[in-house]
Amino acid sequence: MKTSKPLGKLIAIGGNEDKGTYPNPRTKKKYYLNFFELGILKRVVLESGKEDPRIEVITTASMIPEEVARIYVASFAMLNCHQVGIMDVRTPEDALLPEYAARLRQADVVMISGGNQSRLIQMFGGTEFLRVLKQRYYEVPNFIIAGTSAGAMAMSQSMIKGGSVPDALMKGAVKMGSGLGLLGSVVIDSHFVKRGRFGRLIEAVALHPRLIGIGLGEDTGVLITGGHQFEAIGSNLVVILDGHQLEHNNAAAARKGEAISIESMLLHVLVKGNVYDVTQRAFYPDLKLLLQAAESERLTAGQSANPTPPIPTDA
Repeated sequence: MKTSKPLGKLIAIGGNEDKGTYPNPRTKKKYYLNFFELGILKRVVLESGKEDPRIEVITTASMIPEEVARIYVASFAMLNCHQVGIMDVRTPEDALLPEYAARLRQADVVMISGGNQSRLIQMFGGTEFLRVLKQRYYEVPNFIIAGTSAGAMAMSQSMIKGGSVPDALMKGAVKMGSGLGLLGSVVIDSHFVKRGRFGRLIEAVALHPRLIGIGLGEDTGVLITGGHQFEAIGSNLVVILDGHQLEHNNAAAARKGEAISIESMLLHVLVKGNVYDVTQRAFYPDLKLLLQAAESERLTAGQSANPTPPIPTDA
C-alpha cells in the first residue's frame, strides 16, 4: 500500500551519446568510465546505504542488451559491487515470469538502461513486475530506482515517446504517451544538450502546463527524494521548465504543423548541488538552504496553529 510519500529514491540520468541504443566500439570504454569517474553510479550505490547492494539491471529498452549488460557489470565492479543481475525482458510474456518479481523483492537497486522508452511500457505496463517495483519504491527506505536516457524518461506518468527535433515547437512534433508512473508531476527528456532537445521539452510543457519539464544533460542526473525534491548530480546541467505562469499559450488551439506561441514560461538551470522542489516550484542553490526553508516553514505553521496567548493585564 502506498504511503503519502515514497520512502525510496529515484535517480534519473541524462545518459551519454548512443549508450544503449547503437553499438559503437570506439566509445564503449568511455561510457562506463565517464559514469565511474564523474560519480553518478557511485552516487547510486551510496544512496542505497550498502557497500555491496544487490543490483538488478534492466536492459529491456536496449537493442544491444548483451553489450549494455557487460558495461554495467564492469562499471559496478569498479565500485566493488559484485551482486549484479541482468533482466533482459524481451516479450510481455517474459515480464510475467514470477522469477523477475521475486528478484525485484530482493533487490536494493534497480538500474534501467537506455534505448527505447516505449519498449519499457510495452513489456511492463500493467504487470505484477511493475506493481512490485512501485510497491518497493514507496515502502522500502533507500530502495533505489535509477534510469539512464530512456530509463529516465519512462519514470514519469506522462512520457515523451519521441519527436522530431528539427520540427520542435511545431504542433505535433512531440509524441506523448504513458510512462511507468513513478512520478506524477513532471515530464523528462534526456540527452538534452548534445541532441538539442530544448524545443521538444518546451512543446511538451506547453501541451501539459501542469507538468514541470526536466531536461537532463549527458553525464548528469537528478536524485529525487520524497517524489518532489530534485538534486542535480554529475558534471553537466539540468534544465527546469515551468509553465504554470503561462500568460499566452496556443498549443491546444494550434493545428498540426503550426508554430506554437507561448508567453512567460519559467526556466531554471541547475548544476551539481542545486536543488529544485517541484511541489513548491522553487529553486535552491543547495540542499542545506532547502532544508532551512522547510524548517522555517514548519516553525511558522506551528506558531500559527498554536498562537501565543495574550498576557493578562491588571483589571
